[in-house]
Amino acid sequence: MKNSTKILANVVCIVILALFLRLAQSSLDGYKIQVLNLVAINIILAVSLNLIYGFTGMFSLAHAGFMAIGAYVTAILILPSAQKEMMFILEPMMWPFNVMHAPFFVAVVAGGLAAALVGLLIALPCLKLGGDYLGIATLGFGEIIRVIFTNTTTVTNGALGLKGIPPYANLGWNYFWCILTLYIIIKLLSSNFGNTLRAVRDDEVAAKAMGINTFRTKTISFVVGAFFAGVGGSLMGSLITTIDPKMFNFQLTYNILMYVVVGGLGSITGSVVGTTIITVLLEWLRFVEEDMTIGSFEIAGMPGMRMLMFSVVLLFIILYRREGIIGGYEFSWDSAARFVKRLTGKKEAASNE
Repeated sequence: MKNSTKILANVVCIVILALFLRLAQSSLDGYKIQVLNLVAINIILAVSLNLIYGFTGMFSLAHAGFMAIGAYVTAILILPSAQKEMMFILEPMMWPFNVMHAPFFVAVVAGGLAAALVGLLIALPCLKLGGDYLGIATLGFGEIIRVIFTNTTTVTNGALGLKGIPPYANLGWNYFWCILTLYIIIKLLSSNFGNTLRAVRDDEVAAKAMGINTFRTKTISFVVGAFFAGVGGSLMGSLITTIDPKMFNFQLTYNILMYVVVGGLGSITGSVVGTTIITVLLEWLRFVEEDMTIGSFEIAGMPGMRMLMFSVVLLFIILYRREGIIGGYEFSWDSAARFVKRLTGKKEAASNE
């Protein structure tokens, strides 16, 4: 397929998505719109972790920490000064944070850059480790960030957190950042650098023998993943309008890791599909916790049943699709064109018979 045709197909898909989001904003209720927002943010987080783990082979558990950095930096930049003064009741907010203000786009970029900078500082000592040791080290980093934010009351308001964050993260902003994240990471992976990442993942010793600077390659991947994790945290904070250190515990990283593993390691398509399915499924299963009437029988709702049923579904996926729902498959317009051509060819052969 020609490049011009691919560009046209991409533009058409973006236009269709924009029309769908506009229709959803005007016709769906607030709960369903919230689910659509969560899908976009979770895709950003899953794709960024897949870049680090699925494509580079680094078992990192630091995403919750990067999300916390992005969320707090963005919240501080978009909160009005009057809101900051009213909210910090234990100790006044430190200068210059109490007077800082920036537009939402600039604040999200700043949150991503802050997470990337911290990611670089973490990468320099930690990426010399490998396997489970790297996972434990990055998990410790996430907990350190949470403790620091709990105790820096003059900047983060401590355990009370930040409330009344302006809700700028609507469908438009969230899906804009989602598409931008997918575009940048897909372009990165389709370049020669993407082949370098896969070489490091498959056999780091062989990659070194070929002259690849594996430490530099892993550092770049880690920093880019940290940037988009910070962006995801920034959008999440503005979406729910309140943040506190307890939100960013290690379980949050495990949730993102679940999106990646269920969709398929090393597949951007898998991250998108897996994240969408899990996010929607977790919300849809809430009906099992409510009272139900089947004929003349009334069944009382059971708190916690939603997670039990979800765990069963997750077990079936892991047992029967260990490679993930999508596996290593990656969607492309060329593969779609070949599928359509094969399908039309079969129909023509059947009609001729």
